[in-house]
Amino acid sequence: MASDVIVVGAGVIGLTSAVVLAERGRGVKVLTRSPSSETTSAVAGGLWWPYRIQPQEAAGRWALRSLPVMAGLAGQPETGVRMVSGTHAGLTPVELGPWSARVPGLRAAREAELPRGYDRGVRTRLPLLDMAAHLAYLQRRLAAAGGTVTVRAVRSLAQAGEGAAAVVNCTGLGARDLVPDPSVHPVRGQLVVVENPGVEEWFTAVDDHKGDSLYVFPQPYGVVLGGTARAHAWDRTPSPCTAQAIISRCSRVFPRLAQARILGHRVGLRPGRPRVRLEAERLPSGARLVHNYGHGGAGITVSWGCALEAADLVEG
Repeated sequence: MASDVIVVGAGVIGLTSAVVLAERGRGVKVLTRSPSSETTSAVAGGLWWPYRIQPQEAAGRWALRSLPVMAGLAGQPETGVRMVSGTHAGLTPVELGPWSARVPGLRAAREAELPRGYDRGVRTRLPLLDMAAHLAYLQRRLAAAGGTVTVRAVRSLAQAGEGAAAVVNCTGLGARDLVPDPSVHPVRGQLVVVENPGVEEWFTAVDDHKGDSLYVFPQPYGVVLGGTARAHAWDRTPSPCTAQAIISRCSRVFPRLAQARILGHRVGLRPGRPRVRLEAERLPSGARLVHNYGHGGAGITVSWGCALEAADLVEG
C-alpha cells in the first residue's frame, strides 16, 4: 500500500489520527522525531477529562466523541484502558460545563463521599489509561491496518508532504518551531509515581490559586500523584521540592500515600495554545495540510474526536 498520507508526530494525537486514516483505507506513514515512548503522551496521568484546553465548546464535542470509543476499549487489557470510578472535588456538575450533562452516570457527590475540606464535587466512572500500554496498542493497531512508524526528524511540513496527497501535523509542542507557531508554549507538569497502598479510585481537585492540581490515579504500575501546570517553563528536570509538595497535597486526601515508596518522578511539557488548531490548508505542492495540535492537558481526552475530524478534513 502506498503511503499517501504522512502523519507527523507519534504522541497520542498522531497515532490516533494515523489509526483512523489507515482504517479508512488510506496508506499512512508516521514520521516522528522521538519514539512514542519518549513523547509527552507517555508521561501523562491518563484520565479522560477536558483539562486545560480551549475552546471549551469544541473541546467538549471532541471529548464526548472520544468517550464511547475509549469505553469500548476498556476491558481489553492490551489497550491499557480501564473504566474507574472517582471524584472531582471543588465543582458542581453545572460548573463543569454543558459537556458534563452527557457523561453517563456523572452526578453531584454526596457529603459522605467527599474528603475533609471539600463541600462539593462530582462522581462518575471514566476511562483511565496506562499510557505506555495504550501507545503500544495504538502502534500495533496501526500496523495491523497497514500503517508504519519511522523515527526521523521532519525539517519542514512541505518537505514531509513531497509526493503525498496529505500531511497531518500532530507535532504538539514541536509545532512552535515547525509551523512555526509562536503561540504554542509548554505547560510544565510534574508527577510522582508511588507504590499503591490500596487506592482503588481516582481523585482530582483544583488545589489552590496557583493553578496546581491535586490528582491521584491508580495505575497497574503504581499510583500517579500530581500535579503542576507551569506555563512557559521548559525545564524537564524533576524538582525535589515540587515532588514533596505533590505528595503532601495528595496525602491530605489519602493519608496512606505519605508513607508509600516512591517509584519514580516524571515531567512532561503539555502543548499549550490559546485554542486547539484543527484546520486544513494547502502546501505549495498542492498536498492538503491538516493541523491537529495545541491540545494542552487534554490530548488523551480528545484524541479520537480530533482524529475523526482530522480524517474528515484530509478527505476534504
